[in-house]
Amino acid sequence: MTRWSAFGRLFRYRLKNYFLTGLLVVVPLGLTYLVVRWIVTAMDRMLGNLLPAAWHPDQLFGMPLPGLGLIATLLLILIIGLLTANIFGRKLVHFYERMVNKIPLVKGIYGLFKQVADTMLSRERSAFRKVVLIEYPRRGIWSVAFVTGVSAGEVQEITDQRLVNLFVPTTPNPTSGFYLLVPEKDLILLSMTVEEAFKLIISGGMVTPPDRRRVRKTEQLKADATAE
Repeated sequence: MTRWSAFGRLFRYRLKNYFLTGLLVVVPLGLTYLVVRWIVTAMDRMLGNLLPAAWHPDQLFGMPLPGLGLIATLLLILIIGLLTANIFGRKLVHFYERMVNKIPLVKGIYGLFKQVADTMLSRERSAFRKVVLIEYPRRGIWSVAFVTGVSAGEVQEITDQRLVNLFVPTTPNPTSGFYLLVPEKDLILLSMTVEEAFKLIISGGMVTPPDRRRVRKTEQLKADATAE
């Protein structure tokens, strides 16, 4: 009886592990499929509402073409970017933003989305050169930070150590954070990229990037073994 009970517990334990492992595979794939399908369907519906009935794909080609709305949206975004890249386009964008900022509720929503988009998509993000780990806000507590440069001027002159400019973002909105001057010797350089660090911070630690140091160490050991 005891043997069968132990076997039953082992079977249930393995069955539970197999089920959870399956969920880890199926859930991301399913959510990705649903999101992509929703975007494609929404864009197709929007394009269908904007185009005359005679111009619909099922009328022109005799069959529906899924994804055409998404392609049209991408082309529209590209055209808007092309138009706003010149001086007239930038002035038009500034005028539009001033008008939006006069609407109380819309002002806050637009400002939040614009800050997130500027942080995640702007070319200025290249100012974040490296990802480091520091003890902040006190000893024994660690925070992920971005190196923005080496301190210079008066701040550097009155200190005895080489200081580094750091930006410590907040979670889940990385557009806000703290500017710190930290001695270079107190930094721990991480192997993760800036994009991976943003995902880690925005997700509150739920999306963890791979440890490239371990991968490089394993590859080095394999290379050494092959050389011998």
